[in-house]
Amino acid sequence: MDSTTLWAHVHAERAALAALLHDLDEAAWSHETLCPGWTVHDVATHVIATPQIGWREVGAMAARNLGRSYDTMIFREVRRLAATRTREQVLADYDTYATSTRHTPVTTSVEPLIDALVHHQDIVRPLGRTRTMAPDAAAAAAERVRRLAPLMGTSRLLRSIRLVASDVDWTRGRGPDVRGPVQELLMLASGRRPDLTLLEGDGLALLPR
Repeated sequence: MDSTTLWAHVHAERAALAALLHDLDEAAWSHETLCPGWTVHDVATHVIATPQIGWREVGAMAARNLGRSYDTMIFREVRRLAATRTREQVLADYDTYATSTRHTPVTTSVEPLIDALVHHQDIVRPLGRTRTMAPDAAAAAAERVRRLAPLMGTSRLLRSIRLVASDVDWTRGRGPDVRGPVQELLMLASGRRPDLTLLEGDGLALLPR
């Protein structure tokens, strides 16, 4: 996917997420998400923090979390930042940064797409809402997520199954098939529980329960 198209998807997903957040009441902002220990407020803050993080912020984060794992660092930093931002401030951040093309140092420009797509699902699914990803955007994100599997905790799973998208030309991996919409394959590859009613194949037997 070319850079212009990629960022167009990022900006569209951020805009859609911002519209959802404007529609949620205070109770919904405190609702748990698919990310253990993170509320909607936490996840919303995290997504729009990406274009605000530069080398100085990365250095400060590392210094505050010496000796801790990457996952622990991200969890602590998201909770720390969210505690300093009101709902109104987070929404204002979306107004300011939703169309930014900056990304966190040491990451690629695909990571903001992953964040926007997957974290949007992290929010809407526990709230009983839906959001359909653009298949080409989900495929681009899934391609990158496969390379980030060690950070996602999905390396072993992705080495044992073959992912076959039913809505876009995208197939990766070896082993028994897991077939379905690429957005569900992206959720699976990023360590989330996909909608199993949309998936089929012998590889489903290997999915963690």
